Amino acid sequence: MASENLFTVAAVRKSSDGTIKDFLFNESPRIFELGRTLKGDESAIAKINAVLGKNRPIKVAIDSRNNLINKIIAPSDIEVKEFLSKIFRLENPEKPKAIDLSKIDHSTFNIVDHYLKPPVFKLCTKVVPNYLKAKEIFDYCAQQSCHLPGPYAVNPCIPFQYVRDGCYARAHKMRWIITTKYHYCCEKVFSFANSGNDTLAVKASMWGGCCVTWWYHVAPLIRVVVKLGKFTFTQAMVIDPGMFDKPVTLSTWLSAQANTTCAPNAKVSMYSIQPGSAYWPANYAGTQYGTDNNYVSTDSTLIAYQNLQTCP
Repeated sequence: MASENLFTVAAVRKSSDGTIKDFLFNESPRIFELGRTLKGDESAIAKINAVLGKNRPIKVAIDSRNNLINKIIAPSDIEVKEFLSKIFRLENPEKPKAIDLSKIDHSTFNIVDHYLKPPVFKLCTKVVPNYLKAKEIFDYCAQQSCHLPGPYAVNPCIPFQYVRDGCYARAHKMRWIITTKYHYCCEKVFSFANSGNDTLAVKASMWGGCCVTWWYHVAPLIRVVVKLGKFTFTQAMVIDPGMFDKPVTLSTWLSAQANTTCAPNAKVSMYSIQPGSAYWPANYAGTQYGTDNNYVSTDSTLIAYQNLQTCP
């Protein structure tokens, strides 16, 4: 599948011998390489480096199936102007946190106010009252998947069957469902592989079993009241029907993205809990975020991916 896209460049990675290896864009979690026709083309690399870390986009023709850049095209002034007119930044984003998954205590990590204390939680207090309601929310979202026959309760359907890209749009549509249909708080959690040549890697067990890699991932995060005997506490859970068949704890969600059987360098470098309005990262460090308050980019992305498969 070939397509032309406008992207802002998040990072250019080098291999251990110093040669250029990977190209990362803010508007896609995929990790791209130069295609055969561009291998060793210094002018192509120079064009990408010229806009690295800047707001100005570059236009690339990509082979989506193999994550290859086959052509670099200078966008027209009109295209650039239209692209920039759609950029809106999240004000005062939360700071990302570095994480070593091997050292976290899964019994306490997910407990709100014990370990997780991002200031963003103070902006909304209506949390999900119990796990049954959380599962109801999850099931409702999952039922909107484009691979199911429908009819769908939302428009467009949500392509959970295609997890290679579009997590930002799936998460944003689910955020809309959680806040408008169920009226509960909904934040977003972003995971990053942004240290060295780290990569997020998951096994797409629900969609054929192939391995999928990203440099970031995002999903809705909800706070759920949990009762265990005499104890009542609030727990951070993630709604991600592209990866799971039920709500999972934040630590479970993060750990699933470090599947070393899929990639030896699979590692979550950091994570960040942001307001639900955060759409996708606007830089490699995970300290800036774009928004899509009118859901235009969200819906166009969902439509673009509705007929695609993760493991064709």
